[in-house]
Amino acid sequence: MNVVRLDGRTLTRAGLVAVARGAQVELAAEQLPAVARAADFLAEQVRREEPIYGVSTGFGSNADRLLGAHHLRDQLPGAKPSNETLHEELQRNLIVTHAVCVGEPFAPEIVRAMLCIRINTLMRGHSGIRVETLQALAAMLNAGIVPVVPQLGSVGASGDLAPLSHLAIVLLGGGEAFYQGERLKGAQALKRAGLAPVTLSYKEGLALNNGTAQMLACGVLALARLEELMDTADLAAAMTIDAFAGRLGAFAEEVHALRPHPGQVESAGNLRRLLAGSTLADIPYHLVPKFRAWQPGSWDTAQSQALRFDIGWDWVPLTQRHGREKFYTRFRPFRGGKKHQPQDSYSLRCIPQVHGAVRDAVAQAARVLDIELNALTDNPIVFPDAKAEFVEQQVISAGHFHGMPLALAMSYVKAAIPVLASISERRLNKLVDPATNDGLPGFLIGNEDSTESGHMIVQYTAAAIVNDLASRAHPASVYSIPTSANAEDHVSMGANEARHVLAMADDLGKVLALELYTAAQALDLRRDMINAARDLADRADARALAAKVAGGPTPGTLEYDAFLDEVESLRVELAKSDDFTPGRAVSAAHAAIRAEIPFLDRDRAMDGEVATAVRLVAENRVLAAARGA
Repeated sequence: MNVVRLDGRTLTRAGLVAVARGAQVELAAEQLPAVARAADFLAEQVRREEPIYGVSTGFGSNADRLLGAHHLRDQLPGAKPSNETLHEELQRNLIVTHAVCVGEPFAPEIVRAMLCIRINTLMRGHSGIRVETLQALAAMLNAGIVPVVPQLGSVGASGDLAPLSHLAIVLLGGGEAFYQGERLKGAQALKRAGLAPVTLSYKEGLALNNGTAQMLACGVLALARLEELMDTADLAAAMTIDAFAGRLGAFAEEVHALRPHPGQVESAGNLRRLLAGSTLADIPYHLVPKFRAWQPGSWDTAQSQALRFDIGWDWVPLTQRHGREKFYTRFRPFRGGKKHQPQDSYSLRCIPQVHGAVRDAVAQAARVLDIELNALTDNPIVFPDAKAEFVEQQVISAGHFHGMPLALAMSYVKAAIPVLASISERRLNKLVDPATNDGLPGFLIGNEDSTESGHMIVQYTAAAIVNDLASRAHPASVYSIPTSANAEDHVSMGANEARHVLAMADDLGKVLALELYTAAQALDLRRDMINAARDLADRADARALAAKVAGGPTPGTLEYDAFLDEVESLRVELAKSDDFTPGRAVSAAHAAIRAEIPFLDRDRAMDGEVATAVRLVAENRVLAAARGA
């Protein structure tokens, strides 16, 4: 099994994701003396009766209260003598009173990531935790014990106190945990795994629950998902571009060199790779027919009758070409599915700018998370080897637990997710709308008898998700609510921020799945319509092709021979063309979809197909096919 080595300095996002998904951890032996040195230093300071926050004082607003020599409550009438020291009671009480989160439990991979983060930061040797306590925490993680951590309860300063207390309480034999598929009492889970509860020493409770592990775990796992989804968004866009027989000039390398935002350059390059080999993109406008509803007399052979659609063009009469003669020298006078315009709509043409800006937002968050993974985030910070006159110069109270660096980074990503979902929905809508889909059938279905809805309601679902994402994009980080009797008077709300981003990433995947599902249908229609025109041109004469052209003169009129000559030139150009195909990577992705979801030739129940599309995206199956092309 894969093992991730933790030394407090070299943990990566990939390593954390591996632990979240089941890898074991190993404590770096060379770092353990530093861990022990800080713990021994605190024990010596307690022996000297030095006042140290969280060690010989209370916490938060109780920081001005020093621990005494013995339990005053032992003198109360009927009191039972305590079997633990005040220092032990202080640390235990910190954990048991702070484990008060509510809501559904976090998924096991998030909790495992939280444990890994906490162990790694404690390995820095500035927290005062004992080596044996740290080893017990690693043993619990490696044994597969997953503490039950409800999702709601952290304000992101002093770190994720409440959720981290749910982690630590199991180490003490309290709380609940999942073990081998069962939800058990914490003590029972430890016993089944062959582990014993731990009694906490000086500052150990504070070391265990004071930090940013929940928001960091959610953030790292969200980014791991978003990195795949950003590539999936480029793939969905590329399939839509092929389905539109779109224009590639907007993605040219020299274009983006003039505005070189890193994400924009990356997305443009990705689109060029995905669309490499396409003969649909940049096709001459006049070669693209538009959809016409199938009629019994639409086609003249049994093979072509099976097409379930008809095609056609409109001829531009000579009287409408005045002042445009040069244009019609270059472009043939036939109006099919594509308009004679040099640019596509923003949702196609501006993909690099929009997708790229999202990439840049995620990259900024990644920079912050990479720093946080190997940062010390508890309080106070122990410097046992510092030369100092007073102990407060060696045990320094600071604010590394404050989650604002992560919260603002997650706010940026949180705002970016609806942007990526929104442009995807706009492309989907453009595909199904007969006013904007460049000659494809309305809602991508033949609908000969006016009884079919095709992909109409798929767009509704996408629109509903986009609206939901937009309504959740408000940054939690801008709204601080003071805690701890105003001792903690400004908090980050970063835990909510990162938790929202993780959930929103999942919904973004659903929107992209709906676009891929719809784009695959549109791509089939576009490819088959153009190839049907090519096949007709190859096997028939100009008169047969002229039957597909509306607006032409009737035989015997003065213009008819000129019209037929122009149809013949269209026929020759179509006939000499090879089959029209999408880009190689797009073809592979399309095949992966079609392996499980057939073309929609007639209305049928689509709920199962939509669920399949969502699953294919969640499992990265479509993306993997494109990457392997």
